Amino acid sequence: FYSIFESELSQHIPVVHATIAGCRFVGRTTVGNRRGILVPNTTSDIELQHLCNTLPDNVVVQRIEERLSALGNIVACNDHVALVHPDVARETEDVIGDVLGVEVFRQTVGGQALVGSYCKFTNQGGMVHPRTTVEDIEELSSLLQVPLVAGTINRGSDVLGGGMVVNDWSAFVGLDTTSTEISVVESIFKLGSRQHHQQQECNLRIDFL
Repeated sequence: FYSIFESELSQHIPVVHATIAGCRFVGRTTVGNRRGILVPNTTSDIELQHLCNTLPDNVVVQRIEERLSALGNIVACNDHVALVHPDVARETEDVIGDVLGVEVFRQTVGGQALVGSYCKFTNQGGMVHPRTTVEDIEELSSLLQVPLVAGTINRGSDVLGGGMVVNDWSAFVGLDTTSTEISVVESIFKLGSRQHHQQQECNLRIDFL
């Protein structure tokens, strides 16, 4: 599992082996962008120090006190905007805005409060729960300032956050994902252009220097 990410990403950005509260499903418990990463209060001091030691100095690592501790399920963000579960604490909302440097909006997606589970978006585009209405997609797209599409992953799964990892130049999807679903992912996240890939890789290398 790790080797797939390392072979594709390690030349461009750090690939860190980590656990959160002793668990390996770090994508569901953390959330971040190029400015910082937020981890739940169940993160041990050793785990927190490991992240601080292995990530670049310009990436802030912050432990956060929040009752809804699966941060990857309750927050979706890019480098400019974050959507959060309507019931997150006000202090959590403030920390998200400060550490990640984003505008924060309390939101549901397709009637689902777990915005991190049911939508994924980057600085290029995004995908939302398949039952999201056209009106809601247009509203969200205006809010996020990126194009959005309703879709699925892993042969019809609406839990997008559980089956896809994506940034501005690369995406990883579950093994059950169909060719049609992959085509939609490549299109909405603008992953088809080699020139675009090279520019994003250059920007990322600059960000982490």
